[in-house]
Amino acid sequence: MAENYDIIVVGAGHAGCEAALAAARMGCQALLLTLNLDAVAQMSCNPAIGGLAKGHLVREIDALGGEMARNIDATGIQFRVLNTKKGPAVRASRAQADRDLYRARMKQVVEAQEGLDLKQGQVISLVVEGEGVAGVETRDGLRFLAPTVILTTGTFMRGLIHVGLSHYPGGRAGEPPSEGLSDQLRTLGFDVGRLKTGTPPRLDAATIDFSVLEEQPGDPVPKPFSADTLGLDRPQVPCHITYTNERTHEVIRGGLDRSPLYSGVIEGVGPRYCPSIEDKVVRFPEKDHHQIFLEPEGLTSGEVYPNGVSTSLPVDVQLAYLRTMKGLERVEIMRPGYAIEYDYVDPIQLKPSLETKLLRGLYHAGQINGTSGYEEAAGQGLLAGINAVLQVKGREPVVIGRDQGYLGVLVDDLVNLGTKEPYRMFTSRAEYRLLLREDNADQRLSPLGREVGLLTDERWEKFSKKLVDLERGNERLRTKRISPGNHEALDRLGLQGLKNGASLEELLRRPEIGIGDLDFLDAELASFSQEVRSELETEIKYAGYIRRQQEQVERFRRLESLEIPEGFDYDTVSGFSAEVREKLKRVAPRTLGQAGRIPGVTPAAVAILTVFLRR
Repeated sequence: MAENYDIIVVGAGHAGCEAALAAARMGCQALLLTLNLDAVAQMSCNPAIGGLAKGHLVREIDALGGEMARNIDATGIQFRVLNTKKGPAVRASRAQADRDLYRARMKQVVEAQEGLDLKQGQVISLVVEGEGVAGVETRDGLRFLAPTVILTTGTFMRGLIHVGLSHYPGGRAGEPPSEGLSDQLRTLGFDVGRLKTGTPPRLDAATIDFSVLEEQPGDPVPKPFSADTLGLDRPQVPCHITYTNERTHEVIRGGLDRSPLYSGVIEGVGPRYCPSIEDKVVRFPEKDHHQIFLEPEGLTSGEVYPNGVSTSLPVDVQLAYLRTMKGLERVEIMRPGYAIEYDYVDPIQLKPSLETKLLRGLYHAGQINGTSGYEEAAGQGLLAGINAVLQVKGREPVVIGRDQGYLGVLVDDLVNLGTKEPYRMFTSRAEYRLLLREDNADQRLSPLGREVGLLTDERWEKFSKKLVDLERGNERLRTKRISPGNHEALDRLGLQGLKNGASLEELLRRPEIGIGDLDFLDAELASFSQEVRSELETEIKYAGYIRRQQEQVERFRRLESLEIPEGFDYDTVSGFSAEVREKLKRVAPRTLGQAGRIPGVTPAAVAILTVFLRR
């Protein structure tokens, strides 16, 4: 039995849903295969979307026409903007989700999408014909055929769960692993490695004394992620904060002999920037406490997610150290925390389109590429879906530059650097982060979303109106002036010493004046949306820094514009060291700029390559 599709997506997590939806919305017949139809878009770890740099990714997914932002807006129970006291480049949105509602809504969207079939089945192998992929086979003996396949396997490939010194196969708690696929990938020549991640125990809310804990509410006026969301008017649920203490750390240290992490049982490399609680205690012995956020799992759920105590310690040790913390003295565990090891494929074997170099038509997205996080996965899934469709249609792939989005930084890092540990996005990874703010994600990427066919007419009209409003706002700020004789206005703004007239733009450059302070001077300026006004203020106050980064981008683009022919023979270039030659061959960069970002490729080597290419 065989069925034919244009695109097959394996795995219905955050990457798989975005890939499959993009494929169908762009006009292809797509199939989404998952191990469990009841776990579509499951939030395996924390029940939240966004955060530092991750919020930027969600906005970019929305700007391109993806689904994640709309889904969290519809199912979020607390919304906050982080880093509000810092500069606009590092401000980021984050929202707590109702875990069950998030999963249920995304499944509903997938099921309702025209041109997309959702089926349950465990893929055990790829169908390979010549140098390309031709479909997949399932454990049930079914064969589904397609010229493009996107693997979004998450933590399921040879997944192994650890709780203390006990371990058992599983893709996540309560679900089986995927067997056979990574063995075939290894046979095909892929560099398959092993990584580890973990999750904390889930706590019974009825056994927590919230009255003694610090409450963390959402923002008074919650801000949605998606430009399609008109507003968020539902009540928000608070989170709470507690702390570990020296007694907590003593209990953890006493249980390390039964930790799979410290007894050599776990082979995979864990996330450096999201360590387990035992890792924190061992690696940072000088710290006498660690902050723990108690996050509700949903409006009707009695489970609480203790963010910050990911662990693989035995359940009795988990319970003992939790009960040393304020408010948790009588806590009960509903689900134990665990670590999970899984197979991934080194992303250095990918093209910037996320198609594999070894097998035509095969794309990888999400944790199979060594990344961690729902947002990183969803972004890769969206790009892989777009590029798979473009390949089916015989068009050139989309590659987002480092100056265009965090999505570009993410993919560029993966394909140039590879990874030996779970990769997580940070604002510090983006050298042009002042240009890559949350507020201008639509200006950077919506034209591309429209070009590939993912933005609706209604959404495009809304975006076009925003551009018009920004231009009108800039015009008002440039042309509207205040005279030194307007004493009432000067007193109100605290500018009694102003001797010459000034435009509103010049006034707004002053650090003590915000755009809201100028509303009384210009009714049209006051009529714009808060989103437009905020962006106008940022662009004016940071104009010098923005201009400097734009100049850096121009220099960067000159290097990116010099393309390296496909199949270029690096053995013909004299002057390279053996290390440089080997790295250039392995990565096969598309441009001179990409070559220069490969670790170990020296500026001297780039100069030699530049001269050779220009000949």
